[in-house]
Amino acid sequence: MSTDAVDVIFGLMAKQSTLSTFHKSNGAEFVERDAWLLPAHFGNSAAEYAAVRSAVGLMDLSYRGLLQLTGPDRLSFLQGMLSNDLRALKPFAGQYATLLSQQGKVIADVRVLCAMNSFYLDFLESLKEKILAHLNRYLVADEVEIADRSTEYATLSVQGPQSEALLRKLVGQAELPAHSLQHAMVNVDATAICAVYASHTGETGFDLIAPIASLPNIAQRLTETGKQFSAAWVGEEAQNILRIEAGIPRYGVDFTEDNLLLEVGLDHAVSFTKGCYLGQEVVERIRSRGHVNKKLVGITLEGQESASPRDVIVFVDKPVGTITSSVHSPALGKPIALGYVNKDCWNPDTSLTVNHNGILVGARVTDLPFVRLQKETVSSS
Repeated sequence: MSTDAVDVIFGLMAKQSTLSTFHKSNGAEFVERDAWLLPAHFGNSAAEYAAVRSAVGLMDLSYRGLLQLTGPDRLSFLQGMLSNDLRALKPFAGQYATLLSQQGKVIADVRVLCAMNSFYLDFLESLKEKILAHLNRYLVADEVEIADRSTEYATLSVQGPQSEALLRKLVGQAELPAHSLQHAMVNVDATAICAVYASHTGETGFDLIAPIASLPNIAQRLTETGKQFSAAWVGEEAQNILRIEAGIPRYGVDFTEDNLLLEVGLDHAVSFTKGCYLGQEVVERIRSRGHVNKKLVGITLEGQESASPRDVIVFVDKPVGTITSSVHSPALGKPIALGYVNKDCWNPDTSLTVNHNGILVGARVTDLPFVRLQKETVSSS
C-alpha cells in the first residue's frame, strides 16, 4: 500500500492538525495516537531530541483541547470539581489540577488558566467529551457557561534553553511569563497569542495558544526565525523520551481513571487545605492513613533494551507491579521507565527485576526526574 493510501486511511480514522501538510513538506512521518494523526519524527528523532536539550525544539500540540468557563459562579463551581485550590489565582496565573470521581479516581488532568473574566481548562483533546460530561453532570444551579474553544484555537510549543530567545525575536519587547503556567498575551504579525510558561521536557518552554487560522503563518515564522537558534521540529518519538526523562506521567499511558490521584504522585495537582471537592474524602482518607498501596516511580534498567508496557516488575521473586512507559535515555545512556510498585519497594535505590519477554532484567527505583536540569518542571504532558 502506498504512503498516500495509508495517509488517507489514517485521515478517515484520526483527527489531524491544521499543519499536517506543512509537517509532511518538512519530512514528517506520522503515527496515530489518542485518535490523532501526529508526526512521529521529521527524519531523525535523535537530532530532534538533541535540539531540545541544546537549543530549541518546535512542537505541534494541536491534540490539546480547550474549554472556557464564564459566569459569576465559575470559581465556586470549579472549586468543587478540581483537586487544586483556585482561590489564590489572579488573572494570567495558572495551575495544574485533576478532575476526580467520587471514589478519588482520576477522570482527567487539566491545566487551569485564569483570565480576566473566565477560566480556561487545557487538556488532551481526546478527554474532552469525558470532561464535558463530567462537568455538565454536576452543573445544576450554578451560573456557569462552558464553551468549547478547541475548534478555534490550537497550541504550538517551543522547548529548550533557547526557547525564550527565539520567542523574543517574534514578540519584541512584550513581557513574557516566567513561572509555571503563568501566561501573557503577545502579538506575532498582529495576531494575538496566549504565551504560557510550560515545560513538557524539563527544559524552559512556552506553549503558544493561537487562532487555528493563524497557525500556518506562526509555524512558518517559528521555522524561519528558529534557524539562527538551530531549532528543529520535534515529533512524538523524541517528545516521549524527553517527557519520561523529565518524569512527567501521561494520562492514558501512565495513569487512567483506574488510578487514585495519590498513586500517580501528582502532589502539585492537589491542595490538602482547600476544603470540599469531588473525591476529596478519599484523598484525605489516604493522606491521613499515610500512604497508598502502590505508587508510580522511576526505574532504571540494566542493559540497553527498554522495557515494554505491562512488563511485570519483580521484588524478591514476587510480582509487585508493572511498567507503564519505557525508553532508552540518551542523557543517561541506559533504559529508563515509569511503573507502579507496591509500598514495600518504592524507596529510591531498591533493587528490582523486570520480566521483559521472559527474561529477568536488573532494575532499580530511581528518583524523578531522571534528568535534573536547572529549572525543574511541574507541568503535565
